[in-house]
This record gives sequence, C-alpha cells and structure tokens, in this order.
Amino acid sequence: MRTETEIKQKGIEALLRELGDVDTEIFIKMLIREPFDYTKWQRDLWPELTVDELSKKAMEHQRERNLKRKPDFY
Repeated sequence: MRTETEIKQKGIEALLRELGDVDTEIFIKMLIREPFDYTKWQRDLWPELTVDELSKKAMEHQRERNLKRKPDFY
C-alpha cells in the first residue's frame, strides 16, 4: 500500500504527463476553489454506460497508451 505522499506524487506526475504544466495548475485551482464530490462526479460522468462498458473503455485506453509509449531502454 502506498502512503498518501506517494499517492499525491503519482497523481501530480500523471496530471503533468497528461495535461502539461499549465492545465495541471488550472485543474488543481479548480479543485481547490470549488466544492468537489469525487464520488458524485464519477457517478454522473458517464451515466449511460454500464460498469462493464466503462471497464472496457478503460482497458482500451490503457492499451492505446501502452502502444504509444516509448520503451524505457534501447
């Protein structure tokens, strides 16, 4: 199990990787200034999809990301 500090660090790294510096800062500011219920947000994000459909989309997205990644070694 990761510590909260490790989770925060990985989260920031993921945001920076996906959004870049500026959009990461904007995202963090949005979370801080607005009341935010993550559970409700997730529940309302794709109400028309089943859990199985969401899982399939997530797996497809991860597979595409893995194909685009450069190998760590040459």
